[in-house]
Amino acid sequence: MSKLYLVPTPIGNLEDITLRAIRVLKEVDGILAEDTRTSGNLLRHLDISKPMTAFHIRNEHQVVVHIADRLQAGETLALVTDAGTPAISDPGFLLVRECVKRGIEVECLPGPTAFVPALVNSGLPAEKFIFEGFLPHKKGRQTKLKEVADHWYTTILYESPFRLLKTLQQLAEVCGAERKVSVSRELTKVHEENARGTLAEVIEHFSKKEIKGEIVIVLEGRDGVLSERE
Repeated sequence: MSKLYLVPTPIGNLEDITLRAIRVLKEVDGILAEDTRTSGNLLRHLDISKPMTAFHIRNEHQVVVHIADRLQAGETLALVTDAGTPAISDPGFLLVRECVKRGIEVECLPGPTAFVPALVNSGLPAEKFIFEGFLPHKKGRQTKLKEVADHWYTTILYESPFRLLKTLQQLAEVCGAERKVSVSRELTKVHEENARGTLAEVIEHFSKKEIKGEIVIVLEGRDGVLSERE
């Protein structure tokens, strides 16, 4: 029976894959991978050999119909990204939408995603939050920054190590340097770091070191109203 499985993969520590995910990867007919080299390393670690098809942000519009055709013809496929849960700031949405449109079964397994551990260990309110993902690099960036500054709830952003300081400095300009923030990098890895404090303090912290690894920024909501509710 045809089915698309969305299979979360570890964001760092390879022990963070579930037994169910391993079973699904062993049982499917093929694997759709954001980067076949990265996924190939994981599959070798798990001693799994399956045909892989590249499915990434640069080709998803071109191949989504073909992949849906394969599913409709009876194949079972697993979609994985380089790390974390597919479609969370990664390819996946277009294919899921096409499968839903055609009545193809889609099943998403629970598993790793970077923003959850970053949020819950930030010390900022987590009962309500806004996930923004990556900010625009150029067009619309200032508008989005001002929008983020006005959010009442804790806001989560993804960022690269190369743009972290610039983003923190821009956030300080629109939010004020005293807004609280937590920056997590290298989550689940040996050199995991969670830097917490005001924007000014965290900017100073990262100004003194080389920044590596994927970044999650967790920003306090406007005026800290929800932080002071207790």
